[in-house]
Amino acid sequence: MRFEKTVLQVIPAMDAGGAERTTLEMTKAIVAAGGRAIIATTGGRLCAELEQSGGRVALMPVGSKNPLTILANAGRLKKLVRKEKVDLIHARSRAPAWSALLAARALKIPFVTTYHGAYKAGSRFKRLLNSAMARGDVVIANSTFTAESIRKSYDVGDRLRVIPRGADLDIFNPEAIDPERVRRVLEGWGLVEKEAALRLLLPGRLTDWKGHRVAVDAIARLCRAPEAGATADLRLIFAGDSQGQGGYAAALVRRVDELGLQRMIRFVGHCDDMPAAYAACDIVLSPSTRPEAFGRVAVEAGAMGKVVIAADHGGARETIADGETGVLASPGSAEELAAAIAKIIALGESGRRAMGARARARIARQYSAKAMIDATLDAYQGLCVGMSAPR
Repeated sequence: MRFEKTVLQVIPAMDAGGAERTTLEMTKAIVAAGGRAIIATTGGRLCAELEQSGGRVALMPVGSKNPLTILANAGRLKKLVRKEKVDLIHARSRAPAWSALLAARALKIPFVTTYHGAYKAGSRFKRLLNSAMARGDVVIANSTFTAESIRKSYDVGDRLRVIPRGADLDIFNPEAIDPERVRRVLEGWGLVEKEAALRLLLPGRLTDWKGHRVAVDAIARLCRAPEAGATADLRLIFAGDSQGQGGYAAALVRRVDELGLQRMIRFVGHCDDMPAAYAACDIVLSPSTRPEAFGRVAVEAGAMGKVVIAADHGGARETIADGETGVLASPGSAEELAAAIAKIIALGESGRRAMGARARARIARQYSAKAMIDATLDAYQGLCVGMSAPR
């Protein structure tokens, strides 16, 4: 599809996460389609890759929830739209969505939002804050779970579209991973490539709802019941940084120490090569205690042919076929997570490989990045027909 328009994406920061990766993927797609991609953000580790992909980064404090800053950002965005002849604004978070909405309405250009999460609206202030996301000319939900949550709170009518986040099947491809990349990842984790350890990987920032504590307690249970399949060579890798949650990370380390699991559980920080990280492991965990709106871990790991054990709620119910391409366990239950891990260990290498192959096939059919990109560009195109940005 040709799309020779200028799109401004607005996102608080470009560090790590599903919204950030989608912003990067859409930047590449817009440029490849003949358009121009501009990203307004406070910055982050992915900004260099955005620019290498042909995007332009415009730094501004769009992550702030301060009403005065939001108003000031609206002015900054209007100036940027006029200068760069922007045709469409796409907001990917709540606070910057208000600034983007004000700019788009003032300049009469299309406004798109994407719900990368199912936001809670317990208070009147939260409901008002969230409402900017429901005011897009097109409102994108990253899963059916997210779409249902939006409809419960807002009247979005036929403006709502479900466009699941996808995995790039070329990047997340087990056949495309150079063994040297795997070796470097394992070396960074303090593991030896040919070590017989069974490796479990839990990717995600160290925050209290990603399920690290549940995973720690599950490993402790397995250690107390070696007949369930756990061995002294099992390793659990936590790949992700604390991103301001230092207190939680410290408490997690203390819990590991209390249980005597220091040798089995590794805190390795942020990983820059997730395809190789998935390739280096045997089982992937996503035991979030709150529902993931989509959950890119299940899709990316599945695309890599890995078995994923996830919490039985949120987007995981859509991306994992329980018992066929992965396993779902009750949220917050260390007992069920331990049982699921033991079950997948018992499958053996050949059984895990077969389940992983089914996972990749399902991801290719339903959750590819190409499908997500094409659907988003189609939404852009539909809005831009008959409309032109101010010059």
